[in-house]
Amino acid sequence: MAIFKGAGVAIVTPFKGDFSVDYEKLTELIEFQIKEGTDAIIICGTTGEASTLTHDEHIAAIRHTVSVAKGRIPVVAGTGSNCTDTAIFLSKEAEKVGADALLIVTPYYNKATQKGLYEHYKAIAESVKLPIILYNVPSRTGMNILPETVVKLANDIPNIVAVKEACGNISQIAKLMSLANGKVDLYSGNDDQIVPIMALGGIGVISVLSNIAPKQTHDMCRRFLEGDLTGSTQMQLEAIALVDALFCEVSPIPVKKALELMKMGNGVLRRPLTEMEQANAEKLRKAMSDYGLL
Repeated sequence: MAIFKGAGVAIVTPFKGDFSVDYEKLTELIEFQIKEGTDAIIICGTTGEASTLTHDEHIAAIRHTVSVAKGRIPVVAGTGSNCTDTAIFLSKEAEKVGADALLIVTPYYNKATQKGLYEHYKAIAESVKLPIILYNVPSRTGMNILPETVVKLANDIPNIVAVKEACGNISQIAKLMSLANGKVDLYSGNDDQIVPIMALGGIGVISVLSNIAPKQTHDMCRRFLEGDLTGSTQMQLEAIALVDALFCEVSPIPVKKALELMKMGNGVLRRPLTEMEQANAEKLRKAMSDYGLL
């Protein structure tokens, strides 16, 4: 059974002016997402600036999200690391505090071989009972999980059940789904490819766009799953300019600025991320206005 179908939000981690985690604001954002129909909360992912959270903050953010969600929708915890032992530690802690599933990015910087990737994921999966979503995002990690490796992991390890694909290569994703033969649940990791990836057998998206347009992203997926391909496609096309603006600088810089423009955040980022360039902020403001968010 799928962890979720539809739109999962890769939620931001809000910070106060002193750069500490703002749990009150995080509660507000989670409640907003649930009210607007989001199908899952993904906490402490790339968009959540997990790489700048301490271990204590990381675990506390997962615990808080589970507490606020109260079982209304699944909570997927990002627990990946380029150190296998660290990923195991975070995964075990996420399981202890009640996460429903784990999202585990490929080990960045190390650039493991496919054999190394297999052993990395195998060790993590065997340390917990939770279902695991592999996360493939070569543009950030310098590492690509090949379709054959994904399928081998899913065949060999029962709790590796899904993949978030942000490789951008539709041909690779098509090959993956052909080889998987229904064994792997597929989520889009790119907001401009939600419908194309669902057309290849995907069951939803883990989305940055959902931070500011949760209902629209949910409805795009829902329409596709209900067979309204024309309506879903139209919603995808209508979102393209906004998605482009949300990624005109490295995420989550633009989406935090977008939440600030919507008066739902203060835009604070942890270094090395910095304030959005003014010209890009204006591009984002226009795209949000054209989309009806401002």
